[in-house]
Amino acid sequence: MNLNNALKSIGLNEKQAKVYLACLEFGSASAHQIALRTQIPRTTIYEILDSLIVAGFVNHYLKKKTKFYSAESPDKILSSIQYRTDLFKNALPELNALYHHSPTSPAVRFYQGKEQIKLALNEILKEANEISCFGNADNLLKELGDYHETFLQTRIKKKIPIHVILPDSPTARERQRIGQEQLRTVKIISNSHAFNGLTYIWKNKILMFSLSQDFEAILIESQTLSTMQLAQFNSLWDKI
Repeated sequence: MNLNNALKSIGLNEKQAKVYLACLEFGSASAHQIALRTQIPRTTIYEILDSLIVAGFVNHYLKKKTKFYSAESPDKILSSIQYRTDLFKNALPELNALYHHSPTSPAVRFYQGKEQIKLALNEILKEANEISCFGNADNLLKELGDYHETFLQTRIKKKIPIHVILPDSPTARERQRIGQEQLRTVKIISNSHAFNGLTYIWKNKILMFSLSQDFEAILIESQTLSTMQLAQFNSLWDKI
C-alpha cells in the first residue's frame, strides 16, 4: 500500500506525510536527522514539524537542550479522526440547515484533480435515482481508469438508470451496444464538434467538469438551473 497516499487521504500534504513517516521510522529524532532522511531543507522541516504537532501527528521533548520529535501512534491518530468524525456527524442536522438556508440562491462548489472529481461523482451515486449525461466517453474511460468501473458497478447495483448523449466514436458505439445490461440508454451525435468533458444532471444538481490536464469541475445546486439544463438536454435527446 502507498503510505504517502494513505496519509494524504486524511489531510496531510506530501511533505507532511514524508516527515511523519520519517518520525515513525526513527522512533525519536532531531530536526537535523529528519531533514537528512527526507531531503527537506532544515528551515522548512521546523515549519512542517510544528504543523504536525498542531494536527496531533507528532509530539516533542527536550533532551540536553536539543528538541527531539516522535510520531504519535497510528492507532491514536485513527481514534482522533473517528472522534472528530463523530462530532461532525452529530452537527450535521444544524450544518445542513445552514447550508440550505437560502433555497433560491444557487450553491456552487469547485473541485480540482482526479481525487476530488471522484468525490463529486460519488455524490451522484449517493443521491440520484436517474441521471442525464452529455459527455465524451473516450476521455472518461481513459482518464478515470479503474474508478470508472467502480462507479459503473455501484450505479448498476443501486439500479440508477442513465441517459447519455455521446459524440460518435468506437467507444460510444460499444457503450450503446451493451447499454441495456448496464442500465444505460445512449444516443450518438456527430463528432464534428470536439469537446473534452462531461455534464451530469440529477435531481436539483448539475456537475460539469473537464477531463483535460487541469481536471477542474463545478457543481451547481439549484432547482431552477437544473430544470433548465435538463430541459435543454431533453430537447436535444428528442431531436436525435
